[in-house]
Amino acid sequence: MQRVKAIVSYDGTRFSGYQIQPGMRTVQMEIDKALVKMHKDKEIFSVASGRTDSGVHANGQVIHFDTPLNLPIDRWKLALNVLLPTDIRLVEVEYVNEDFHARYSATGKTYVYKWSYSEVHSPFERDFSVHLGRSNPDIQVMKEAAAYLIGTHDFTSFCSAKTATSNKVRTVRMLTLEKKGDHLIMTIEGNGFLYNMVRSIAGMLLVVGNGWKTPEDVKQILESCSRKANVKTAPAHGLYLEEVSYKD
Repeated sequence: MQRVKAIVSYDGTRFSGYQIQPGMRTVQMEIDKALVKMHKDKEIFSVASGRTDSGVHANGQVIHFDTPLNLPIDRWKLALNVLLPTDIRLVEVEYVNEDFHARYSATGKTYVYKWSYSEVHSPFERDFSVHLGRSNPDIQVMKEAAAYLIGTHDFTSFCSAKTATSNKVRTVRMLTLEKKGDHLIMTIEGNGFLYNMVRSIAGMLLVVGNGWKTPEDVKQILESCSRKANVKTAPAHGLYLEEVSYKD
């Protein structure tokens, strides 16, 4: 058996998230279905760095799977992309040691969130950025609020009540906001993220940018470690899993 690592890009619009769910179209379902076809109906299961929600996109999701096939490495990308639907693509494939694990070997993740300033939100972008409409958020104030979220904190206030883990402490290593053309881009990198944490941070920073809360309010909400703060969760379609990092 050999272990294969792949970087996967997908348009999350028509998926009910990444993880397999009975009766639902998911990214993992489509990948595993393609793997079964390649292995002549033998069950092969992929493992991802983590799940993404319905509507969330990925440029750099990472998966691994074990295979008895001994193919030239470039054949994997060609063969699987033929079998996969066009809203999923393998962009990079390599053989790795058997101790590599897409989830447990990861040392960090980077997410990007996109808002659009355009006067008229293009129909070709409606699923890939969140329209700001008449809103013109103050980016400098958003940066001031973001500074309170960098570092190691209990992020209970910035995750869903459905979060399974009891340990809500995470480290945000980098959190930036910048205007690029017609877009406002939030980039966040950390050692891991709780359920809806990135979207909650995006939602809160936009609230601050619109003047409805202050950066100091964000500090107080973070320190409260309470979901009673009612932090708004930003829409899923503006979010992208950009990169998963590993020691090597």
